[in-house]
Amino acid sequence: MHPEFEAYLQQRTSLKPDEIKQVSSKAIARTLKRNEDMLQAGDVCRHKTFVQSGLLRTFGVTADGNEHILLFSPEETWTLDVESYDKQKPSKVNITAIEPSRVLLWHKPDFDALLIQVPGLKQLAEQLISSSTHFNRQRILTTLSGSAEEKYEDFLLSFPDLLNRLPLRMIAAYLGISLKTLTRIRHAQLQR
Repeated sequence: MHPEFEAYLQQRTSLKPDEIKQVSSKAIARTLKRNEDMLQAGDVCRHKTFVQSGLLRTFGVTADGNEHILLFSPEETWTLDVESYDKQKPSKVNITAIEPSRVLLWHKPDFDALLIQVPGLKQLAEQLISSSTHFNRQRILTTLSGSAEEKYEDFLLSFPDLLNRLPLRMIAAYLGISLKTLTRIRHAQLQR
């Protein structure tokens, strides 16, 4: 069905082969082109999404047109708008492919049923939520108290493989700094 995803589950869980097949069988494969939206602000997030390949970004746009990136989702990560998905209300964010991407989608009712039927999947989901919570807490602390240089250093430590895959404007939008500031920081690092 979805061999890459099944290998991911096999490596990260203690699910039995038939449970892995059960989870995989409910997935819907989708291919996204570069800059194609998977979710638009105002729509309801109806799917859990696993990124098989490629790179997605979750972002909001302010009234003056500034983009604020909340999350990058590279291969072997899960993504969704949690609030929209859980409450089935319109999303405040967009999820868009930065690169051509292959994703797997699970409709909410199907995934909710799988969480009951496959306890190991629920355990994985809880681990992912916990990890995400810890990461987001650290990111908020760095964003609130760190200098622009510290924010960039934290980005490099957290996402060393993404640096060459992202335009600088997106890194700046993720860090909450201007492109000019990011360029200055990178230039200073090259001079060292």
